[in-house]
Amino acid sequence: MKIGTPLSKTATKVMLLGCGELGKEVIIALQRLGIEVIGVDRYKNAPGHPVAHRAYVIDMTNAAELKALVEKEKPDFIIPEIEAIATDMLAEIEAEKLATVIPTARATQLTMNREGIRCLAAETLGLTTSKYAFAESYDELKNAIENDIGYPCIVKPVMSSSGKGQSTIHNEADIQKAWDYAISGARVATTRIIVEQIIDFDYEITLLTVRSLNNTGEIQTSFCEPIGHIQQQGDYVESWQPQKMNATALNKAKHIAKTVTDNLGGRGLFGVELFIKGDDVFFSEVSPRPHDTGMVTMMTQYQNEFELHARAVLGLPVSTALKSAGASAVIYGGMDKKAIEFSDIEKALTIPQTDLRLFGKPEAFTRRRMGVALAYAEDTQTARNNAQVAANLVTTK
Repeated sequence: MKIGTPLSKTATKVMLLGCGELGKEVIIALQRLGIEVIGVDRYKNAPGHPVAHRAYVIDMTNAAELKALVEKEKPDFIIPEIEAIATDMLAEIEAEKLATVIPTARATQLTMNREGIRCLAAETLGLTTSKYAFAESYDELKNAIENDIGYPCIVKPVMSSSGKGQSTIHNEADIQKAWDYAISGARVATTRIIVEQIIDFDYEITLLTVRSLNNTGEIQTSFCEPIGHIQQQGDYVESWQPQKMNATALNKAKHIAKTVTDNLGGRGLFGVELFIKGDDVFFSEVSPRPHDTGMVTMMTQYQNEFELHARAVLGLPVSTALKSAGASAVIYGGMDKKAIEFSDIEKALTIPQTDLRLFGKPEAFTRRRMGVALAYAEDTQTARNNAQVAANLVTTK
């Protein structure tokens, strides 16, 4: 791999489609390796915009607008970081060899849509998942629940992120509200949703899986230690690493993660979400990019998930070695306002072995993730306690 000089004719250029808090960290990791980065998002002053060499605001679901920007910038690599992208155009860009799409255009198409990845996992690869069905109307949803899925169940848009549009149905009275919420929370205009059986799992994990090149130039798969996490309303509120697992469940988890990522192909880091019940492991979802629960790796690993993604994309060696037990806890906006202020940061940082990441989003919402508290300790429980205390000490106004 050769890396040129940024802002010169020899520059190695990466275009990030999506510049939220995860994209921001990927940009930083790439720039530390001397990469010229173009940050693209749907709104002005996204967290990654200020740290990119150049920033653009476009409608990434507009195929013509997306291709025009790619032709203008001529990146070597395109890294999709959000769901709302014209993925068919990415396939066209890849076919015309205008840029290398990470991990591949096909992987992006499948994983940006819950229907594509669930059907691949369950029906093509034969992996164990919860019961599921798709619906395009209230009547279809009601029929699927009452004749197959049962109560309680979870409803989500086929395309969304961070829990948007997700809710739990306990009885028939909840169906209409859940349907309306799912449609309103979709990343793109759609009337198609997925309804899933709720699994009585012991815990859920994210298994960060890295496809990189070995010293002979062949693809190798490596795994980070499993990350435990808790979700509320479909969005993670805390995560910790490592999550203790018995050998049987861990081996099954790695098998599922490798099976899925081998099929998707390409290079980069994947966040594979799994439910664990005793020795049984159920596939849930996979993201072909760094995962929000993986922000904990900024405290726990020698190479965090963003550095792993950058290295794998560029064909460089990676190490998933664990440095310490640690945890992350979310800091919410707490209000619907622009240009909020954070206070009591000095109090939060008095908690032993903690750090903060404030994302710099221009507008807060009550349940919008505006930052995270991070902690490391000799054990995960201590780290979890410290991260939660630190997060709760930060106030907004």
